[in-house]
Amino acid sequence: MASILPPTKSAAVNPLKSSQPLGAAFAFLGVDGAVPLFHGSQGCTSFALVLFVRHFKEAVPLQTTAMDELATILGGAEHLEEAILNLKTRTQPKLIGVCTTALIETRGEDFEGHIATIKRERAQELAGTQIILANTPDFDGAIEEGWAKAVTAMIEGLTRPGEQVRKSKKIAILPGWNLTVADIEHLREMVESFGLEPVILPDVSGSLDGTVPDRWIPTTYGGTSVEDIRQLGTAAYCIAIGEHMRCSADALRRLTGVPYILFHSLTGLEAVDRLVSLLSWISGAAVPAKIRRRRAQLQDALLDGHFHFGGKKIAIAAEPDQLYQLTTFFAGMGAEIAAAVSTGDRSKILEKIPAQSVQVGDLGDLETLAAGTDLLVTHSHGRQAAERLGIPLMRVGFPIFDRLGSQHKPTILYQGTRDLIFEVANIFQANQHAPSPETLDPFRNREITDDLASSPLARH
Repeated sequence: MASILPPTKSAAVNPLKSSQPLGAAFAFLGVDGAVPLFHGSQGCTSFALVLFVRHFKEAVPLQTTAMDELATILGGAEHLEEAILNLKTRTQPKLIGVCTTALIETRGEDFEGHIATIKRERAQELAGTQIILANTPDFDGAIEEGWAKAVTAMIEGLTRPGEQVRKSKKIAILPGWNLTVADIEHLREMVESFGLEPVILPDVSGSLDGTVPDRWIPTTYGGTSVEDIRQLGTAAYCIAIGEHMRCSADALRRLTGVPYILFHSLTGLEAVDRLVSLLSWISGAAVPAKIRRRRAQLQDALLDGHFHFGGKKIAIAAEPDQLYQLTTFFAGMGAEIAAAVSTGDRSKILEKIPAQSVQVGDLGDLETLAAGTDLLVTHSHGRQAAERLGIPLMRVGFPIFDRLGSQHKPTILYQGTRDLIFEVANIFQANQHAPSPETLDPFRNREITDDLASSPLARH
């Protein structure tokens, strides 16, 4: 069990984590016809918007209540109401996801009361638009917590409560924030190959997959529909991916009685085998031939790739669940986790990290701990540390803004695990150093030294 080391600095040096409201907005972007709304200053929203656009290279419908100095002092209820009504008039969204920021959370406003009043007094004007509140102050948590809070808020605010008639083939899936667009697409295909009907919340593969609509759409296009969220209680089972999604799965079970199965990771042969066995049991169907073929491809990749991983030292910095996903992958391939840095210490999954310790900190801590390792694994903000250390960087997570196509890289299931093996092995091969005579023959220098010492010149 890994020991969790608390932060050692009072200020972050090259921050590792992204904010809670950004994580909540990310989740709202996985709903069809949605607009995330930051309740705070314009600067908070602009920073998050820049990160989204640089990562996805897409137009992102992120809006703000644009609190100014006067509203900050006197209260932002009027700004919130004005922003919601403007969004309704101009964009006709099906869902407005309100993400609170540190500015108004510090002031201590009654956000739930404000939104309840707006819904009641403006019911006719807001007909057809759902408003969901996620309390996500910047000073607490990170992208992982924000994502989970938004998903939980959508379930609690939209899903029809009470026991309902279950559809035996319907499966609710609650993916973690660290699953890419490609991951969710592959997951859907796998579930459907068993004859099951997946409902994924949130589904960023439908809204952030890089397609270009034939006209300007001011909201998200694609993703989970509001009606699908309402009908989650008709699912036979729920599959949650990542420890941070446990609270969302608990909320669904509490409201509707739908049982859930939690997977801490879907990367690696054993983890994917568990999922495949579960889907086969739920559906009563045999494992399809194409799934078996992908498993055989992964087995071959494991044989081909493990030579490149053995004895390698890896330094990883990521959110807790992604840190677990990556560390277990590398450890399973025979590498050593020499440094593990996380954004927070609340997640129970950190205790299961296959490393001696997990440092809660930033990329400055990673740079200090990563000296002498063979590979640095984190997002694009780690590129300077990798350059200073002379260590190759494998980009994962969010944001990745100096490479194209990160959202289309699979990291889970048989295919994603296979591709990860190849990517890492190729990095190692591209950065290996040709052996010198000294490394091939450790006694070579000693023999030369002994000969010199015994020579007549040395005696005189």
